[in-house]
Amino acid sequence: MANDKDVIFAGGGGDAYATAQNLRLDYANRHGLIAGATGTGKTVTLQILAQGFSDAGVPVFLSDVKGDLSGLAWAGSDGHKLHDAFTERADKIGLDLTYASAPVTFWDLWGESGHPVRTTVSEMGPLLLARLMELSDAQEGVLNIAFRVADEEGLALLDLKDLQSLLVWVAENRKMLSTRYGNVASASVGAIQRALLTLETQGGALLFGEPALDLDDLFRLTEDGRGMVNVLAADKLMASPRLYATFLMWLLSELFEQLPEIGDPDKPKLVFFFDEAHLLFDDAPKALIDKVEQVARLIRSKGVGVYFVTQNPEDIPEDILGQLGNRIQHALRAFTAKDRKALRQAAQNYRENPRFDIEDAIREVGVGEAVTSLLERKGIPGVAERTLIRPPASQLGPITDAQRKDVVQSSGLAGKYETEVDRESAFEVLAKRADAAAKAAEQSEAEEEQAEAAVREYKAGRRYSGGGVSRSTSKRTRRGDSVGEAFAKSFARSLGTRAGRSIVRGVLGGLFRGR
Repeated sequence: MANDKDVIFAGGGGDAYATAQNLRLDYANRHGLIAGATGTGKTVTLQILAQGFSDAGVPVFLSDVKGDLSGLAWAGSDGHKLHDAFTERADKIGLDLTYASAPVTFWDLWGESGHPVRTTVSEMGPLLLARLMELSDAQEGVLNIAFRVADEEGLALLDLKDLQSLLVWVAENRKMLSTRYGNVASASVGAIQRALLTLETQGGALLFGEPALDLDDLFRLTEDGRGMVNVLAADKLMASPRLYATFLMWLLSELFEQLPEIGDPDKPKLVFFFDEAHLLFDDAPKALIDKVEQVARLIRSKGVGVYFVTQNPEDIPEDILGQLGNRIQHALRAFTAKDRKALRQAAQNYRENPRFDIEDAIREVGVGEAVTSLLERKGIPGVAERTLIRPPASQLGPITDAQRKDVVQSSGLAGKYETEVDRESAFEVLAKRADAAAKAAEQSEAEEEQAEAAVREYKAGRRYSGGGVSRSTSKRTRRGDSVGEAFAKSFARSLGTRAGRSIVRGVLGGLFRGR
């Protein structure tokens, strides 16, 4: 069974252990859970499954939180200090251990340890942005209005400066917008701008822009049919855990929205590992949790398997936990009453095995061992088994910086994402409108000054020619005006005096004219 092309051999065998534990590829899109305390072997299990999926022709996306998973790109060797232990375990579980690397593409938000990975503000959307910036309901409402305005006016929101410039306009026209969409408080706009500034300092400016990630690049296969293992460097990203969780949630949502329905395939089209999954749910609003539940429930019919990796199953909301059919539970520690309660709850989620007590087993399994329950025929949960997890074929631990650089440079994507593109978007369009409004206002003021001079001459009894006196008058914005017309007219009114020009040049000048 270990060499069966329709399964991934996870481990088993020997003494009190199951003879073989195989993850069936035709049920791999039913999602899964890898859980256990720190240091019990979760990362190695993730590495083994990722390489197993790759060998079966299934592309993988995972985040490398500690840097250890870069070892997937390099074959293990008999020179490793654990080689003898690996060989002994392989013999015990009936595995012919052969060292081999997996095809890997490295990604990095900062573009330092892999290809840059970006999305646009529009693709992220107001819900996830609000979560990312920890906005209140009122502030999220204003953000939704800003996105609505951008849609109606065809303003592309690509990077943070696009959203910042749009919010400036929203604040300037909040009375008109409040009539159309509901209350727009200047305090809410200011709070969003401050949150954007914080996000920018945390690396958010690197995330938003173009060229944006092409999802097709995650589905690549090698010439020999192996699936690409896409590794996101997340060691630095973890310094901003909310950014990390929001980015992965965005990526999962994009897969859900763009992929077609295919039912239950013979094997997944992609497997997505969500490491440190608790970060997604910590203090998450109900709307976001509902969205995650919806994605988890429906994305399997699009051929995507999602595997949550976390310390304790209780980190996952119950409605989502109930959808995770393939489970690998490493050891949980029970030092406190709360720990013991969590251990009991974890044990109750497994199909009983009369040969041992599941709660005791979860407490007692050592490093590299686990209690497993993998889906069987007709999608029935397998009986819980104590399992020796198989040794990895790829290198255990990180590769060197030089090795990583070689992998990045030899990638078929080298050069595609490295140079950022800044095409015309909301920032540039609004800047042009502001300049046009400023020029119109200056011309209007010059005409008004000429008219006033003519009046003074007339009153002084001097002769003059040139027809009647003309004064420019401001028109109130009609209800039928477009947002763009309202923009120009509101600026023309504010720029009709020297004071108005001073305000715009002082407050908006740096935004619209400087970079």
